[in-house]
Amino acid sequence: MPFVAFLGLFLLGAAMYINAEVVYGNGRGQPSQRLSRRMPLSISSILIVLVLFLGWSYELQTQQLVAHPIDWLISKAEKQSNDWANQASASQNLAECVQEYERRYERHPPPGFDAWYRYATARNSVVIDDYDNMMEDLLPFWGISPAEIRLRTQQVISDPWNEVSEVIIRNGHAVLGPDFLPTHRWMLDGAINLVKDFSSYLPDMVLTFNLNDEPRAAVSYKDMQKLRSFARGSPKHLRKTAQHSWSADRAATWHIPEDLGSTRPFEDHSRTNAFSAGTIACPPSSFAQRATIWDSSVLCTSCAAPHSHGVFLSNWTLSASPCHQPDLRNLHGFYLSPAAFKPSHQLLPIFSQSKVDGYADILYPSPWNYIDKIYYNATNEHPDPPFAEKESILFWRGATSEGVSRQGTWKGMTRQRLVHLANNLTTAPTSRSPTLPILLPNAQGKYTYQTLSHSNPINAFNLSLDISIVDGIARAWDNDGAAQDAEFGFAPPTDFQDHWRYRYLMDVDGAGFSGRFLPFLQSKSLPFRAGIFRSWWDGRLTAWKHFVPVDVRLHGLFPTLAYFTGTADPHPASSGGKEDAGVTGTVLMKGHVEAGEMIAEAGREWAGKVLRKEDMEIYMFRLLLEWGRLTDDRRDEIGFVV
Repeated sequence: MPFVAFLGLFLLGAAMYINAEVVYGNGRGQPSQRLSRRMPLSISSILIVLVLFLGWSYELQTQQLVAHPIDWLISKAEKQSNDWANQASASQNLAECVQEYERRYERHPPPGFDAWYRYATARNSVVIDDYDNMMEDLLPFWGISPAEIRLRTQQVISDPWNEVSEVIIRNGHAVLGPDFLPTHRWMLDGAINLVKDFSSYLPDMVLTFNLNDEPRAAVSYKDMQKLRSFARGSPKHLRKTAQHSWSADRAATWHIPEDLGSTRPFEDHSRTNAFSAGTIACPPSSFAQRATIWDSSVLCTSCAAPHSHGVFLSNWTLSASPCHQPDLRNLHGFYLSPAAFKPSHQLLPIFSQSKVDGYADILYPSPWNYIDKIYYNATNEHPDPPFAEKESILFWRGATSEGVSRQGTWKGMTRQRLVHLANNLTTAPTSRSPTLPILLPNAQGKYTYQTLSHSNPINAFNLSLDISIVDGIARAWDNDGAAQDAEFGFAPPTDFQDHWRYRYLMDVDGAGFSGRFLPFLQSKSLPFRAGIFRSWWDGRLTAWKHFVPVDVRLHGLFPTLAYFTGTADPHPASSGGKEDAGVTGTVLMKGHVEAGEMIAEAGREWAGKVLRKEDMEIYMFRLLLEWGRLTDDRRDEIGFVV
C-alpha cells in the first residue's frame, strides 16, 4: 500500500550508510560507504539528510489518518497486557496449576513441582501459569535422549577454549566447577546465589553457562523442525500415575567418558559478519534465505513493514527476527562483527543471559541484574523526580561495545548510528536546512506527514538530545579507531544514578542484552528501547504499555518522540525566520506528556511485580526442575500428579 511504499525512502536513512553492495552468504560483506564528520556536517551527510527528508515530502503529504497510530498502539498494548496478565495467573491452587500445566504443555509437571508452587506463591508471584517462552527454549531437547544431552554437556565444558563453564548440583548444593575464566567468576557466583535457596529440591546435574555475551547455538531450520516434530510426538504420559522422584544415582550418569578428551563443538567466527550463522534457522522461503545479494544503496521497503505501523514499531517480538530483514546484516554490531562469537550448528545445552532470534540457547535470569552489577537507587543526592518535573531530554551514554569495528563496520552499528544521527541532526549549518517529516494534525483534524524545515529540527520539539559516547573508542581495529575519533565527540563518564534526572532514556544493545534496561524500567523515566537481543523476561513485558519500542534502523525515533513532546512550527510566518522560532512558534501538535507518564508508571509498577529478584529465582527454580527431568533417563515416566 502507499503508506508502506513511502517508508522505504527513510527506513535506512538513520543508518547513515549508503553506496555499498553486500553479498549474502559469504560472511564477509562490509559496507564501504563513508560517514561525515560530526561537527561541522560534511556535504555528504547533508546530502543524505536532504535526500532522505526532502524525498519523503511528496509521498508523506498524501497520507491522511483519522488518528495518530501511537494512540492505537497504546490502546492495543493495554488490552494485550491485561489479557496476558489474566491468563498468566489464572490458577488459584496447586491442583488448578497442575491442570493448567497439562493443558498448555501436554505433559505432567516435573517432580518437585509442588515445592516450586509453594516457593512461588510464598513470594507473591503473579506469574504462575505462563512459562511458554521457557518451554519453547526446552522443547527441541525432547528430540534428543537424556544420555545425549549429558554427553553434549561434557563436550562443551571439556575445553576452556569453548568459553563455557559449569555449575554442579550435588546433594542439594550448587558448586562451581573446576574450570572457569576468572574474569567471569562473578557470573558463575551469581548463578549459584540465584539457586541456593531452592537447590535442595534439585536433582544432581551439571549446568553449562555461556561466558560470552553472544549466543552460541544456531540450528538449521530443517534440523530444528525434525527435533521439534520428534519432541511433540514423544510420549506425554498424561496418565493418573507417575513417579514423583528422580532416578537413583543421577550423579553417576554425569561422569566424563574416559575417551572424551578435549572437544570443540564450536567454530570461531569472532570479528566476522555473523548474519548467515543465525539465519540458517530461518525457513528456506524467507527473505533472509532468498536474498543472496543485497545492495544496501537500495532501501529495503519490505524489511520493516511486517512489524511496523508506518514508521512506528508495532510488533516488538517480530522486529527481532532476521528472517524478513536481510538488511539487519549491516545494522547491528552482533551481525557486523561480534567480539567473541563461537557458534555451533548443533543443539547444545547452553544457558545464556540473552540471545537473538534464531538461536537455541536456553535463557535464564542474568546474574548481572540479580547481583546488582548495575541497579536503580534513587537518593537525595540522585533523586528520581515525578515525570512532569524531569528535564525534557532524551539521554544516552555508552561505549562502542556493540561489536569490533574493522574496515568501516562501525558505520552500521546501532550505537554509533544513534550518536551520529542525534548530533548531526542538531548541528546542521543554516545554509543546509534539512526537513524532518513528522505526523501532525492538519486543519481538517486528520493526521498527515508534514515536514519541519529548520537548521535544527529538534528545536521544533519540547526536547533536547544528550546522546554521546563516553571517553573514547573501544573495540576498533586498523584505522577504524582514528576514523571514529574524527567522527564523534566524547563525553566524560557520568554517575549511573544521574539518569533519573531525564524524562526520556534511550536504551540500545551492547555486545549482548542491555543490563541497564531493568533499572530504567524501575525508574519514573520513560525508556525507549531499540535492540534485537531478547532476555528471559521479554514475554512478560508489552511494548507501548511498559516501554516505547524503536526499530533498530532508528527511522521512527524522532516521529515517536514528537508524539510525546509535541511540536511547534520552527518557521512560522510571524517569526521572520528567526532561529528561536521553534521554541516560541505556533503549536502544531500538543505533546502527549500524560501518555508518556502513563507508560513510564506502568513499566515501573509492572517491573515491581514480575521482574523482582524473587521472580528471577522463581523462574530459575522452575527452569531447573524442567532441565532435571529432561536429563533424567526415566523422563517419560516421572512427573508430578496431584
